[in-house]
Amino acid sequence: MRRGENIYKRKDGRWEGRYKKGYKANGKIKYGYIYGKTFKEVRLSLYSLKVQYYTQQEIHGNACIPLVEWGQAWLLAIHKEVKPSTNSSYRYKLEKYVFPYIGEVFLNEITLETGKQLIQWWQEKGLQPTTMQVILRITNKCLNYAKKEQKIKENPFLELKLPKVKAKPIRALTKKEQTKLEKAALKEKKHRGLPTYLALNTGLRIGEISALRWSDIDFERNLIHVVHTYQRIPLSLKDKKTQLMLGPTKSDSGIRSIPMTKALAKELLKLCKKSKSSFVFSTKNDPMEPRLLTYHFHRIREKCGLEEIHFHQLRHSFATRCLEVQSDILSVSAMLGHASTKLTLDTYADSMMEQRIEVIYRMERANRESAIA
Repeated sequence: MRRGENIYKRKDGRWEGRYKKGYKANGKIKYGYIYGKTFKEVRLSLYSLKVQYYTQQEIHGNACIPLVEWGQAWLLAIHKEVKPSTNSSYRYKLEKYVFPYIGEVFLNEITLETGKQLIQWWQEKGLQPTTMQVILRITNKCLNYAKKEQKIKENPFLELKLPKVKAKPIRALTKKEQTKLEKAALKEKKHRGLPTYLALNTGLRIGEISALRWSDIDFERNLIHVVHTYQRIPLSLKDKKTQLMLGPTKSDSGIRSIPMTKALAKELLKLCKKSKSSFVFSTKNDPMEPRLLTYHFHRIREKCGLEEIHFHQLRHSFATRCLEVQSDILSVSAMLGHASTKLTLDTYADSMMEQRIEVIYRMERANRESAIA
Protein backbone atom coordinates (compact mmCIF):
# COMPACT_ATOMS: atom_id res chain seq x y z
CA MET A 1 0.00 0.00 0.00
CA ARG A 2 1.26 3.50 -0.88
CA ARG A 3 0.29 6.87 0.57
CA GLY A 4 2.28 9.33 -1.67
CA GLU A 5 5.51 11.21 -0.92
CA ASN A 6 7.52 8.01 -1.39
CA ILE A 7 5.96 6.40 1.67
CA TYR A 8 4.86 2.78 1.49
CA LYS A 9 3.24 0.29 3.82
CA ARG A 10 5.24 -2.90 3.98
CA LYS A 11 3.93 -6.44 4.24
CA ASP A 12 5.25 -6.64 7.79
CA GLY A 13 2.92 -3.77 8.79
CA ARG A 14 5.59 -1.11 9.11
CA TRP A 15 5.76 2.09 7.04
CA GLU A 16 8.77 2.79 4.84
CA GLY A 17 9.90 6.19 3.61
CA ARG A 18 12.42 6.71 0.79
CA TYR A 19 14.56 9.81 0.21
CA LYS A 20 17.24 10.78 -2.30
CA LYS A 21 20.77 10.93 -0.91
CA GLY A 22 22.55 11.66 -4.21
CA TYR A 23 24.01 9.71 -7.12
CA LYS A 24 26.18 6.60 -7.29
CA ALA A 25 29.30 6.33 -9.48
CA ASN A 26 27.19 4.75 -12.27
CA GLY A 27 24.84 7.74 -12.29
CA LYS A 28 21.93 5.96 -10.60
CA ILE A 29 20.13 7.56 -7.66
CA LYS A 30 21.27 6.54 -4.20
CA TYR A 31 18.26 6.25 -1.89
CA GLY A 32 18.05 6.23 1.87
CA TYR A 33 15.26 4.52 3.80
CA ILE A 34 13.48 5.13 7.08
CA TYR A 35 10.96 2.94 8.90
CA GLY A 36 8.21 3.54 11.43
CA LYS A 37 5.06 2.12 12.96
CA THR A 38 2.76 4.83 11.54
CA PHE A 39 2.45 6.87 8.39
CA LYS A 40 2.63 10.12 10.39
CA GLU A 41 5.81 9.07 12.19
CA VAL A 42 7.57 8.24 8.91
CA ARG A 43 6.27 11.35 7.19
CA LEU A 44 7.67 13.69 9.87
CA SER A 45 11.08 12.00 9.89
CA LEU A 46 11.17 11.80 6.10
CA TYR A 47 10.56 15.52 5.70
CA SER A 48 13.55 16.43 7.89
CA LEU A 49 15.77 13.91 6.07
CA LYS A 50 14.77 15.28 2.67
CA VAL A 51 15.62 18.80 3.83
CA GLN A 52 18.91 17.59 5.31
CA TYR A 53 20.05 15.79 2.17
CA TYR A 54 18.80 18.50 -0.18
CA THR A 55 20.88 21.03 1.78
CA GLN A 56 23.85 18.64 1.82
CA GLN A 57 23.74 18.22 -1.95
CA GLU A 58 23.46 21.98 -2.46
CA ILE A 59 26.50 22.62 -0.25
CA HIS A 60 28.69 19.55 -0.73
CA GLY A 61 27.54 18.01 -4.03
CA ASN A 62 25.50 14.94 -4.88
CA ALA A 63 28.15 12.21 -5.20
CA CYS A 64 27.19 9.25 -3.01
CA ILE A 65 30.41 7.44 -3.84
CA PRO A 66 32.39 5.84 -0.97
CA LEU A 67 35.81 7.47 -0.57
CA VAL A 68 37.52 4.09 -1.00
CA GLU A 69 35.77 3.59 -4.36
CA TRP A 70 36.61 7.11 -5.50
CA GLY A 71 40.20 6.76 -4.31
CA GLN A 72 40.73 3.61 -6.40
CA ALA A 73 39.28 5.40 -9.45
CA TRP A 74 41.58 8.39 -8.84
CA LEU A 75 44.68 6.20 -8.59
CA LEU A 76 43.73 4.57 -11.89
CA ALA A 77 43.14 7.97 -13.51
CA ILE A 78 46.59 9.33 -12.57
CA HIS A 79 48.69 6.20 -13.14
CA LYS A 80 50.04 7.54 -16.44
CA GLU A 81 50.78 10.97 -14.99
CA VAL A 82 52.98 9.90 -12.07
CA LYS A 83 55.85 7.47 -11.63
CA PRO A 84 54.87 3.87 -10.73
CA SER A 85 56.67 4.25 -7.41
CA THR A 86 54.65 7.40 -6.64
CA ASN A 87 51.36 5.71 -7.52
CA SER A 88 52.30 2.74 -5.39
CA SER A 89 53.21 5.02 -2.48
CA TYR A 90 49.88 6.86 -2.78
CA ARG A 91 47.95 3.58 -2.80
CA TYR A 92 49.85 2.18 0.18
CA LYS A 93 49.28 5.26 2.34
CA LEU A 94 45.59 5.58 1.46
CA GLU A 95 44.91 1.88 2.08
CA LYS A 96 46.82 1.89 5.36
CA TYR A 97 45.95 5.26 6.90
CA VAL A 98 42.77 6.60 5.25
CA PHE A 99 40.41 3.97 3.82
CA PRO A 100 40.25 1.81 7.00
CA TYR A 101 38.92 4.83 8.91
CA ILE A 102 36.78 6.87 6.49
CA GLY A 103 36.77 4.75 3.33
CA GLU A 104 33.04 4.01 3.55
CA VAL A 105 32.04 7.67 3.97
CA PHE A 106 30.37 9.09 0.85
CA LEU A 107 32.14 11.96 -0.89
CA ASN A 108 29.29 14.40 -0.25
CA GLU A 109 29.23 13.43 3.43
CA ILE A 110 32.89 14.17 4.05
CA THR A 111 33.17 17.25 6.25
CA LEU A 112 35.79 19.12 8.22
CA GLU A 113 34.76 17.08 11.25
CA THR A 114 35.48 13.89 9.29
CA GLY A 115 39.01 15.14 8.76
CA LYS A 116 39.48 16.13 12.40
CA GLN A 117 38.40 12.66 13.48
CA LEU A 118 40.85 11.13 11.01
CA ILE A 119 43.72 13.21 12.45
CA GLN A 120 42.73 12.12 15.95
CA TRP A 121 42.95 8.47 14.88
CA TRP A 122 46.40 9.14 13.38
CA GLN A 123 47.56 10.69 16.64
CA GLU A 124 46.27 7.73 18.62
CA LYS A 125 48.17 5.48 16.23
CA GLY A 126 51.36 7.43 17.03
CA LEU A 127 52.00 8.93 13.59
CA GLN A 128 54.51 11.77 13.41
CA PRO A 129 53.34 15.19 12.15
CA THR A 130 55.59 14.88 9.09
CA THR A 131 53.95 11.54 8.20
CA MET A 132 50.50 13.08 8.70
CA GLN A 133 51.46 15.91 6.34
CA VAL A 134 52.34 13.46 3.58
CA ILE A 135 49.14 11.41 3.99
CA LEU A 136 46.94 14.52 4.13
CA ARG A 137 48.61 15.92 1.01
CA ILE A 138 47.78 12.70 -0.88
CA THR A 139 44.20 12.67 0.44
CA ASN A 140 43.76 16.28 -0.65
CA LYS A 141 44.96 15.42 -4.16
CA CYS A 142 42.25 12.74 -4.28
CA LEU A 143 39.53 15.09 -3.03
CA ASN A 144 40.69 17.96 -5.26
CA TYR A 145 40.25 15.63 -8.23
CA ALA A 146 36.70 14.91 -7.02
CA LYS A 147 36.04 18.65 -7.05
CA LYS A 148 37.56 19.00 -10.51
CA GLU A 149 35.25 16.25 -11.76
CA GLN A 150 32.31 18.06 -10.10
CA LYS A 151 31.62 15.23 -7.66
CA ILE A 152 31.90 17.60 -4.70
CA LYS A 153 31.66 21.37 -4.52
CA GLU A 154 34.55 21.97 -2.11
CA ASN A 155 37.32 20.00 -0.45
CA PRO A 156 36.69 20.40 3.31
CA PHE A 157 40.08 18.92 4.21
CA LEU A 158 41.85 22.03 2.89
CA GLU A 159 40.90 23.73 6.17
CA LEU A 160 42.44 21.02 8.36
CA LYS A 161 45.26 22.00 10.67
CA LEU A 162 47.83 19.42 11.64
CA PRO A 163 49.99 19.40 14.77
CA LYS A 164 53.06 21.58 14.26
CA VAL A 165 56.19 19.82 13.07
CA LYS A 166 59.09 20.18 15.44
CA ALA A 167 62.08 20.82 13.23
CA LYS A 168 64.93 18.49 14.07
CA PRO A 169 68.41 19.90 13.53
CA ILE A 170 70.33 18.07 10.83
CA ARG A 171 73.63 16.88 12.16
CA ALA A 172 76.41 16.65 9.63
CA LEU A 173 79.61 14.79 10.39
CA THR A 174 82.42 16.90 11.73
CA LYS A 175 85.48 17.21 9.49
CA LYS A 176 87.34 14.87 11.82
CA GLU A 177 84.54 12.26 11.74
CA GLN A 178 84.29 12.51 7.96
CA THR A 179 88.02 12.01 7.45
CA LYS A 180 87.94 8.98 9.73
CA LEU A 181 84.95 7.50 7.90
CA GLU A 182 86.47 8.12 4.46
CA LYS A 183 89.73 6.40 5.39
CA ALA A 184 87.87 3.39 6.81
CA ALA A 185 85.62 3.21 3.74
CA LEU A 186 88.53 3.11 1.31
CA LYS A 187 90.18 0.30 3.30
CA GLU A 188 87.17 -2.00 2.86
CA LYS A 189 87.72 -5.07 0.69
CA LYS A 190 85.92 -5.51 -2.64
CA HIS A 191 85.22 -1.75 -2.75
CA ARG A 192 82.36 -2.20 -0.27
CA GLY A 193 83.11 1.17 1.28
CA LEU A 194 83.10 3.08 -2.01
CA PRO A 195 79.35 3.91 -1.89
CA THR A 196 79.95 5.59 1.49
CA TYR A 197 82.91 7.52 0.10
CA LEU A 198 80.87 8.46 -2.97
CA ALA A 199 77.98 9.80 -0.87
CA LEU A 200 80.34 11.93 1.22
CA ASN A 201 81.85 13.49 -1.88
CA THR A 202 78.79 13.94 -4.12
CA GLY A 203 75.73 14.15 -1.86
CA LEU A 204 73.95 11.45 -3.88
CA ARG A 205 70.93 9.79 -2.30
CA ILE A 206 71.24 6.08 -1.57
CA GLY A 207 68.76 5.12 -4.34
CA GLU A 208 70.72 7.23 -6.84
CA ILE A 209 73.93 5.45 -5.88
CA SER A 210 72.29 2.04 -6.33
CA ALA A 211 71.04 3.00 -9.81
CA LEU A 212 74.36 4.45 -11.00
CA ARG A 213 75.65 2.97 -14.27
CA TRP A 214 79.14 3.24 -15.71
CA SER A 215 77.60 5.03 -18.68
CA ASP A 216 76.53 7.76 -16.23
CA ILE A 217 80.16 8.55 -15.36
CA ASP A 218 82.21 10.77 -17.65
CA PHE A 219 85.82 10.16 -16.65
CA GLU A 220 87.13 12.58 -19.28
CA ARG A 221 85.21 15.53 -17.84
CA ASN A 222 85.13 14.14 -14.28
CA LEU A 223 81.32 14.28 -14.09
CA ILE A 224 78.65 12.00 -12.66
CA HIS A 225 75.28 12.24 -14.40
CA VAL A 226 72.36 11.41 -12.09
CA VAL A 227 69.32 10.19 -14.04
CA HIS A 228 67.89 7.16 -12.18
CA THR A 229 67.05 5.88 -8.74
CA TYR A 230 66.62 2.34 -7.42
CA GLN A 231 64.24 1.95 -4.52
CA ARG A 232 62.04 -0.49 -2.66
CA ILE A 233 58.41 0.55 -2.93
CA PRO A 234 55.42 -0.69 -0.88
CA LEU A 235 52.80 -2.89 -2.53
CA SER A 236 49.24 -3.61 -1.55
CA LEU A 237 49.56 -7.35 -2.06
CA LYS A 238 49.17 -10.00 0.61
CA ASP A 239 51.91 -12.26 -0.73
CA LYS A 240 54.34 -9.46 -1.60
CA LYS A 241 54.68 -6.34 0.54
CA THR A 242 57.46 -4.53 -1.35
CA GLN A 243 59.17 -4.49 -4.72
CA LEU A 244 62.46 -3.06 -5.99
CA MET A 245 62.03 -0.61 -8.84
CA LEU A 246 64.51 1.15 -11.12
CA GLY A 247 63.09 4.43 -12.36
CA PRO A 248 63.70 8.13 -12.97
CA THR A 249 64.99 10.42 -10.23
CA LYS A 250 62.84 11.76 -7.42
CA SER A 251 61.96 14.88 -9.46
CA ASP A 252 62.97 16.70 -12.64
CA SER A 253 65.45 18.74 -10.62
CA GLY A 254 66.97 15.44 -9.48
CA ILE A 255 68.42 14.96 -12.99
CA ARG A 256 71.79 16.65 -12.64
CA SER A 257 75.55 16.46 -13.20
CA ILE A 258 77.98 16.52 -10.29
CA PRO A 259 81.73 17.15 -10.64
CA MET A 260 84.00 14.52 -9.08
CA THR A 261 87.05 15.15 -6.96
CA LYS A 262 90.25 13.69 -8.40
CA ALA A 263 90.43 11.25 -5.49
CA LEU A 264 86.90 9.99 -6.12
CA ALA A 265 87.48 9.65 -9.86
CA LYS A 266 90.62 7.61 -9.14
CA GLU A 267 88.74 5.19 -6.86
CA LEU A 268 85.87 4.77 -9.32
CA LEU A 269 88.28 4.14 -12.19
CA LYS A 270 89.93 1.34 -10.20
CA LEU A 271 86.56 -0.34 -9.76
CA CYS A 272 85.58 0.27 -13.39
CA LYS A 273 88.59 -1.67 -14.66
CA LYS A 274 87.54 -4.71 -12.61
CA SER A 275 83.77 -4.45 -13.11
CA LYS A 276 81.85 -6.80 -15.42
CA SER A 277 78.48 -5.18 -14.79
CA SER A 278 76.84 -2.14 -16.38
CA PHE A 279 76.04 -0.92 -12.85
CA VAL A 280 78.73 0.68 -10.70
CA PHE A 281 77.61 -1.25 -7.62
CA SER A 282 75.95 -4.54 -8.49
CA THR A 283 74.88 -7.95 -7.29
CA LYS A 284 74.78 -10.55 -10.05
CA ASN A 285 74.62 -7.77 -12.68
CA ASP A 286 71.60 -6.16 -10.99
CA PRO A 287 71.81 -2.86 -9.11
CA MET A 288 72.95 -3.36 -5.54
CA GLU A 289 69.94 -3.01 -3.25
CA PRO A 290 69.89 0.17 -1.09
CA ARG A 291 69.56 -1.77 2.15
CA LEU A 292 72.70 -3.77 1.30
CA LEU A 293 74.57 -0.49 0.79
CA THR A 294 73.20 0.61 4.15
CA TYR A 295 74.38 -2.62 5.75
CA HIS A 296 77.96 -2.09 4.52
CA PHE A 297 77.83 1.55 5.65
CA HIS A 298 76.82 0.61 9.19
CA ARG A 299 79.66 -1.91 9.43
CA ILE A 300 82.14 0.84 8.50
CA ARG A 301 80.46 3.30 10.88
CA GLU A 302 80.77 0.85 13.76
CA LYS A 303 84.47 0.34 13.01
CA CYS A 304 84.93 4.10 13.32
CA GLY A 305 83.03 4.23 16.61
CA LEU A 306 80.36 6.55 15.17
CA GLU A 307 77.01 6.13 16.87
CA GLU A 308 73.52 7.26 15.75
CA ILE A 309 74.60 8.12 12.21
CA HIS A 310 72.42 7.13 9.26
CA PHE A 311 73.33 7.01 5.57
CA HIS A 312 71.38 10.15 4.63
CA GLN A 313 73.63 12.17 6.94
CA LEU A 314 76.45 11.62 4.44
CA ARG A 315 74.44 13.78 2.03
CA HIS A 316 74.03 16.43 4.71
CA SER A 317 77.75 16.31 5.39
CA PHE A 318 78.53 16.91 1.70
CA ALA A 319 76.23 19.94 1.65
CA THR A 320 77.77 21.30 4.85
CA ARG A 321 81.33 20.95 3.53
CA CYS A 322 80.31 22.85 0.38
CA LEU A 323 78.73 25.66 2.41
CA GLU A 324 81.70 25.85 4.78
CA VAL A 325 83.96 26.90 1.90
CA GLN A 326 81.45 29.63 1.01
CA SER A 327 80.20 27.98 -2.18
CA ASP A 328 77.37 29.84 -3.89
CA ILE A 329 74.00 28.50 -2.84
CA LEU A 330 72.79 28.03 -6.43
CA SER A 331 75.59 25.57 -7.21
CA VAL A 332 75.09 23.62 -3.98
CA SER A 333 71.33 23.43 -4.58
CA ALA A 334 71.87 22.16 -8.14
CA MET A 335 74.30 19.43 -7.00
CA LEU A 336 71.87 18.27 -4.33
CA GLY A 337 69.03 18.11 -6.86
CA HIS A 338 66.81 20.47 -4.88
CA ALA A 339 63.84 22.06 -6.63
CA SER A 340 64.78 25.50 -5.31
CA THR A 341 67.54 27.35 -3.49
CA LYS A 342 64.96 28.13 -0.78
CA LEU A 343 64.75 24.44 0.06
CA THR A 344 68.54 24.31 0.38
CA LEU A 345 68.64 27.43 2.56
CA ASP A 346 65.81 26.18 4.78
CA THR A 347 67.43 22.75 5.15
CA TYR A 348 71.00 23.84 5.79
CA ALA A 349 70.54 27.23 7.45
CA ASP A 350 72.35 26.10 10.59
CA SER A 351 75.31 24.90 8.52
CA MET A 352 75.89 28.50 7.48
CA MET A 353 76.19 29.84 11.05
CA GLU A 354 79.94 30.38 10.74
CA GLN A 355 79.40 32.52 7.63
CA ARG A 356 76.79 34.58 9.51
CA ILE A 357 79.18 35.19 12.38
CA GLU A 358 81.86 36.29 9.92
CA VAL A 359 79.39 38.75 8.32
CA ILE A 360 78.72 40.33 11.74
CA TYR A 361 82.45 40.59 12.49
CA ARG A 362 83.06 42.23 9.11
CA MET A 363 80.22 44.69 9.71
CA GLU A 364 81.59 45.50 13.15
CA ARG A 365 85.09 46.15 11.77
CA ALA A 366 83.69 48.33 9.00
CA ASN A 367 81.66 50.38 11.50
CA ARG A 368 84.70 50.82 13.73
CA GLU A 369 86.88 51.95 10.84
CA SER A 370 84.19 54.36 9.69
CA ALA A 371 83.91 55.89 13.18
CA ILE A 372 87.69 56.41 13.38
CA ALA A 373 87.77 58.09 9.95
